[in-house]
Amino acid sequence: MAEETAQETVVDEVEDDDAPAEAGNDEDDVFGLEGVEVEDHLKEAVEGSLRLKRLLSRDSDEGGSTGGKKRRTDMSPEKEALINTLLAKWMMGQDAMVRHVLEQGTEEELTVVTQSKFSPVVDASGRTSGEKLAQHMSDLRQRKSPTGYGTDHIAAAKFRWKLDGPAEQKLRKLPHNALQYVLDNFDGTGKIDDAIEQAAAAVTEESHPLLPKTEGVTSIGMFSRLELIDPVADCAVFGDANLTFSLRLAKHRRALGHVGRVIATTFEELETLRERYKEIDQSIATLEEHCAEVFHGVDCTRIALDEKFKGLEGSLGAVYYNFPHSGAVQGFFDGHPLVNWRHENLMRLFFRALRTFVKEGGSVKVSSNAGAVGVKYYYIMNSALENEFEHTDTIPFLQWHLHRYGRSYGDRRDISKRPDAVKNQAYAAQSGERDMVYCFRYRPTGKKLGKPLVRLPPTLKTLLACNDGPMRSLQPAAKKQMAESMYKRFVTEVSGTHVG
Repeated sequence: MAEETAQETVVDEVEDDDAPAEAGNDEDDVFGLEGVEVEDHLKEAVEGSLRLKRLLSRDSDEGGSTGGKKRRTDMSPEKEALINTLLAKWMMGQDAMVRHVLEQGTEEELTVVTQSKFSPVVDASGRTSGEKLAQHMSDLRQRKSPTGYGTDHIAAAKFRWKLDGPAEQKLRKLPHNALQYVLDNFDGTGKIDDAIEQAAAAVTEESHPLLPKTEGVTSIGMFSRLELIDPVADCAVFGDANLTFSLRLAKHRRALGHVGRVIATTFEELETLRERYKEIDQSIATLEEHCAEVFHGVDCTRIALDEKFKGLEGSLGAVYYNFPHSGAVQGFFDGHPLVNWRHENLMRLFFRALRTFVKEGGSVKVSSNAGAVGVKYYYIMNSALENEFEHTDTIPFLQWHLHRYGRSYGDRRDISKRPDAVKNQAYAAQSGERDMVYCFRYRPTGKKLGKPLVRLPPTLKTLLACNDGPMRSLQPAAKKQMAESMYKRFVTEVSGTHVG
C-alpha cells in the first residue's frame, strides 16, 4: 500500500527560470530556508511539515500572489496523459477542481477510473463534479484498506500477512502465549505453519501463565481494552483540549502502580483554554498531583521543533490521540477536496513525527468515528503503515476502559456546547456506535524511509477558480478575498498555529 501511494504525493519545488538559484541540496533547503535548526536525528520527524509550509508559502502558480518557485510534483508523462484523457472524456478541461482531484490520484487509480463508466456529472444531489470525483477516488482507496470497524489481533494479522481462511483458523486455536509469540516473531515472509511450530516449541503454560485456558485472541485483546501498557515508560496524549482524557489516564496509571509519566498536551495556549473550559486550572492541578506534566501550544506534527520534547526521543511507551481533526473551514464540509487534504496530512505528519519519540514496540491509539469524513479511518491506517506502525487491532470505543471522559469539540464551540460524557454522547453528526479505537505498535525495520508523503494542497489558482460552497454566489472581488483568506489560513495552520 505504501508503494502505491508513494508516487502520488512526493512534493517538492522547482526553480522558476526567472528565480534566483539557491545553493545547497534539497534537504538543506527545506531546513535552511525556513530558518530552522534541527539536529540530524530529528530531521525525519519534521521534514514533511516544513516542506508543506514552504510549498504553500512559495506557491507561484498563475493567479498566485508570490514569486520565486513553482511546484514540482514529479508527475510522469503517463499520469499527465491519463488526466488529460479523463478531462477530455468528461469535457471538463477548464474545471480546476476536477483537475486538482485527479492530480491527487496515482496512475493505478486513474487507470481504474479511465476504464470505468464513472463520470462526475452534477446531479440532483447538488454536489459539484469535483466533490463527486473526490468521493469516488476516496472509495477506491478505502477498498484497499482493512475495515474501519472492530478487528481483533488475528483479523488484523490476516490482512497484514494476506493469510487464507484455514491459516486464520489455525491461529484462532492457539493459546494466548503461542499466539503472542507468532504475532511478535512472524513477519509474513515464511510459512505460518512453521511459525506455529516454533511457537509451540518456545512457549509453555508455565512460561506465561496469564489465563492459560482462555482463547488466545480474547486474552490478548484484553490488553487493549483494559489499557495494560508498559508500566515504566512515559506516555503522551496529544490534542486533549480540556485535559479530561489525560486525567482519566493518569488516575488509571496510578491505580495500576505505574511509575511512567503522563505527558498531557493541548494544541491551544492556556489563555484560550481558560476562556473555553472553566475547570481547566483545576484539571491541571489534579494532573500535577498525579505527577503528570502538562504542555500547551503543542502541534503533534512538529514536536521535533518543540523544546518541551527535547530529550524525549525514544522514550514514549504509549501515545494517544482522540478524534483528531484539523479544524472546520466555514462553508465547506470536512470531506470537500479543498479542505480535506489537511485532515489526511495531519495523520501522515503525526505518525512520521512519532517515529523519533516512540520506543520500539510502543503502542499508539487513535480514536475516531468509522464514518468520519474529515480524518477518515483509512487515513489513520495508511499513515501508520507508511511509517512502520503495525495495526494490531481495532476496538469499539465504548468497550475501551478509558472511554468515559469529557469529550469536547476543541474549538470555540466548547464555550457554549459540549458533548455529554456521562451519557456517552457523540458529536451531533456521528453515531457513537461507530466510534473506534485504532491500535498500533511501532515495529521499525531499520531501513531508511523516503521523504514524508503529504497530500497536495490546492494552489491559490485553484481556490480562485472554485465555485463550490460559499464561493458559488460571491462576486469576483469578494471571491478573491475569500480565496486569499483561505490560503493565508492554510499557511498559518501548517506553521503550527490553530485557527478556529
